[in-house]
Amino acid sequence: MTDWDKTTWRTKPRVQMPDYTDAQALNAVEAQLAKYPPLVFAGEAARLKSELGKAARGEAFLLQGGDCAESFAAFTADGIRDTFKVMLQMAMVLTYGAKVPVVKVGRMAGQFAKPRSANTEVVNGVELPSYRGDIINELEFTPEARIPDPKKMLQAYTQAAATLNLLRAYSTGGLADVHQVHSWTLGFTEADEAQKYREMANRLSDTLDFMKAAGITADKLHSLQTVDFYTSHESLLLEYEEALTRKDVTTGQTVAGSGHMIWIGDRTRQPDGAHVEFARGVSNPIGLKCGPTTTADDLKVLMAKLNPDNESGRLTLIARFGAGSVGDHLPRLIKTVQQEGANVVWTCDPMHGNTIKSATGYKTRPFDSVLREVQEFFGVHKAEGTIPGGVHFEMTGADVTECTGGVRAVTDEDLSDRYHTACDPRLNASQSLELAFLVAEELSALRAGTAARAKAG
Repeated sequence: MTDWDKTTWRTKPRVQMPDYTDAQALNAVEAQLAKYPPLVFAGEAARLKSELGKAARGEAFLLQGGDCAESFAAFTADGIRDTFKVMLQMAMVLTYGAKVPVVKVGRMAGQFAKPRSANTEVVNGVELPSYRGDIINELEFTPEARIPDPKKMLQAYTQAAATLNLLRAYSTGGLADVHQVHSWTLGFTEADEAQKYREMANRLSDTLDFMKAAGITADKLHSLQTVDFYTSHESLLLEYEEALTRKDVTTGQTVAGSGHMIWIGDRTRQPDGAHVEFARGVSNPIGLKCGPTTTADDLKVLMAKLNPDNESGRLTLIARFGAGSVGDHLPRLIKTVQQEGANVVWTCDPMHGNTIKSATGYKTRPFDSVLREVQEFFGVHKAEGTIPGGVHFEMTGADVTECTGGVRAVTDEDLSDRYHTACDPRLNASQSLELAFLVAEELSALRAGTAARAKAG
């Protein structure tokens, strides 16, 4: 790619990025980051791309989940472990429903920056710049806290490196053992409220028991003890992304070293903008959020720019429309993809289009709306004869009360109990696992329908 290098984004219009007041301090931080080792490596990103190619063909299913925005203050080993555990539980349930491998991608080790709907916010008549994530400024509502500080990029790098180190240890150190993961899930289904999911959990238990009786045990089969776990984030702060971008010595490809997969948000997908310009030149898998305002013409240009070689697994389209609106937008975008003959992974983000303000004043997401959007996503793909390749959730392993509903029936009045997010409301552990069971039912029904049509035809 002769017309691109990792700095060409600087010649394009930029949005949703801070204006640093101290250019000398910014330059010093970028120079220091550029000396640091990359957080991920070309071979890992290439392996993820291959796995995503399988998801595009229906031979795998993508589970992408994690924090809306990672926090410096809330950073703990227990927090990383709990989210990892819930994602493994979700993946096991989805694997059982889909009967294909689940590609596990965390919104972790890099999800520090957040786009905002307004540049400023007003509290008690005082107007200050918006909080844009811990990598940029601070949540505290003071003029000093809201000044963008480039040194925060160094803290973000350190936290991301520590998170990745722990995730790699968990992935191979015994925590991912399939029997242990299932025992956690059984704990969830023992609750009276989760009785309707017990049957699937029991069938999964029978399968594991049969494998054990047949001599297929974790100590004999390495794949039952370990998992591949990848990281992803929105590539919003391009100074950070550029500083960690490297050329792979074995392939000559340029790799964004900040995470295995990066995505472009619905607010930063301008075809001639800085974020698209940066992403088009790196070899990592790229995600593209597609909201209601995504036009067919824009999507055609974006697919051509971000995946000019039409490489399988390179581009994941993350649909986010809101419950009740999927049928208005997804079919036309599917038709656009088909007209272009484009290779994409279709995934559903049912979180961002379903944010409301509760009667008690908290920003929340009703569980029923999240589930409805997922069901509509599957329904459209069934009608179009296309492949629903994955789901994308904002969730946590912590017992928070940020989204209403679910088997534990979080109400508006409960939101204040454990509302810990700095940005958007997340599904808690129970809600995340419940959603996995419900998505597994959709996948199982889809698989049964496909098999029936194949038999009839």
